[in-house]
Amino acid sequence: MRNRINSRMKSLQPQKQALALQWFGCSDIGKVRKNNEDSFLGLRFDAHEVHRLGKFGEASTKKHDYTFAVCDGMGGAKAGEFASSIATEKITTLLPRAFQTSARGLDAGFADVLEELYEQIHRALDYLGGSYDECHGMQTTMSLCWFTPEKMHFSHIGDSRVYHLPNASNKIKQLTNDDTHVGWLFRNGQLNEREAKNHPRRNVLQAALGAGHQFVNPQVGAVGFEPGDRFLLCTDGVTDALYNEQLPGLLEEGTHAADHLVREAVSRSGRDNSTALIIRASG
Repeated sequence: MRNRINSRMKSLQPQKQALALQWFGCSDIGKVRKNNEDSFLGLRFDAHEVHRLGKFGEASTKKHDYTFAVCDGMGGAKAGEFASSIATEKITTLLPRAFQTSARGLDAGFADVLEELYEQIHRALDYLGGSYDECHGMQTTMSLCWFTPEKMHFSHIGDSRVYHLPNASNKIKQLTNDDTHVGWLFRNGQLNEREAKNHPRRNVLQAALGAGHQFVNPQVGAVGFEPGDRFLLCTDGVTDALYNEQLPGLLEEGTHAADHLVREAVSRSGRDNSTALIIRASG
């Protein structure tokens, strides 16, 4: 009864005007790696169909939900590349089933859907890793943003990141927490950003999808967004090379923002694959 009352009250409230989203994506193999183990994905979906998005575009949130994700795979040979690819394929098949939760305007259910998504990807990677020698040890990070007319819901595991740059301020906020001991030291003030970037164990993951990790406990959250707000999803090839204070300026580059950001990361380091997805809300 309470859920029906809450749903009815919500339906009587003025609905937030649907905003448009502009997105730009770029990935680069870097200067050292022989293959690109990063992957990124954009989807437009409703209860009936799903469409993969190109590297850049613009569309309204009025009738559809949008999901963007970046993954950084790891493992021997091409296992890392395979792991990140599996993760993005699972997103394509599983999230559209949850559209009705979004369409009803209910917050309840988003966290459950995202946690189940991460669990299913984890089980798939674990199964393949235990079944085929060439897939042994395969794992991937995954950072995801799910845009509805009301909010941006995000989920995360590993050391890829999601950032939010509100239009009302030039201060960028890292929404996700790196699943590393070095990340924990930084969040608790025991290392500054420069020390964290140069720490020899900065890329040693404590959590990821696959590789026999016993528990999958993704970080899940949500934020509102307004016209002019920007979001950045990126792998550690970008964040290892660039400081947080450098990011806002690089997000101002219009349609070439993702390309410029990735090129800047590769020119400063290039030791790893570098991938960035930038999403901007507009009225």
